[in-house]
Amino acid sequence: MKRTDIVRNERELRQARKKQERLAGRDERKDDISVGAFIDRLHGLFFFDETRIYNAKHSVEILELLEEMKKVHPSEECETIIRKAIRKSKVIEREQAFSDLKELLGT
Repeated sequence: MKRTDIVRNERELRQARKKQERLAGRDERKDDISVGAFIDRLHGLFFFDETRIYNAKHSVEILELLEEMKKVHPSEECETIIRKAIRKSKVIEREQAFSDLKELLGT
């Protein structure tokens, strides 16, 4: 083999390793769920109309999501996530929904 072929092969191997490391890092970041993803997931679980959120107190799925959220984010961020999800639903009785969800959160 010529020297140029050897250099090219080494370069291709380095590029392949770097690409694998980059893809592995991307998979690790997917496990850490962002605040925006929690807001969207929580909003998707709500059953609401213009006035209020009906299943804020009694939904098992919401309770499970809040438990998962509590593991990943501190309590101040959890409250922010809840407020933003409620605001996204554009209901009138926001404080009632927030107090119900905060009670489920346990803070």
